[in-house]
Amino acid sequence: MSIEIRDTEGREATMEVAPGPAEGPLEVGILIAGGPGSASWSCSPAAARELAAALVAAAAEAENARWAEPVTVKARELLRGDVRDGDRPMTVEAVRVDGASVQVTWTSGGGRSWSQMYEADADIRLRRRLRPGR
Repeated sequence: MSIEIRDTEGREATMEVAPGPAEGPLEVGILIAGGPGSASWSCSPAAARELAAALVAAAAEAENARWAEPVTVKARELLRGDVRDGDRPMTVEAVRVDGASVQVTWTSGGGRSWSQMYEADADIRLRRRLRPGR
């Protein structure tokens, strides 16, 4: 399979993906040709499936981000998986409502986590709202 791609500077290249040779270990070959050079890699079929799943998820994320408008919800309505709007993405890991207060545990893209207290009626602007079943 051959797929047209571009590097970060807009130069076109072709990515070819094919099963590895019949003899030897099971593998999937990946060749990127064009632009300033070529590169080739191989990986196990399981790793190829993980790569495919990551690409599908990133494509969905890119499409959703382009058309999604940020939403504002009350702190007490936050759900695990909600992503806060701002310069750095922060994802809701846990929410604990205690009367008029809400404790939210956030995680960063780098894996750091921390908790913050909010009034239950505080407005929180979200980049992406968790959708049921996702």
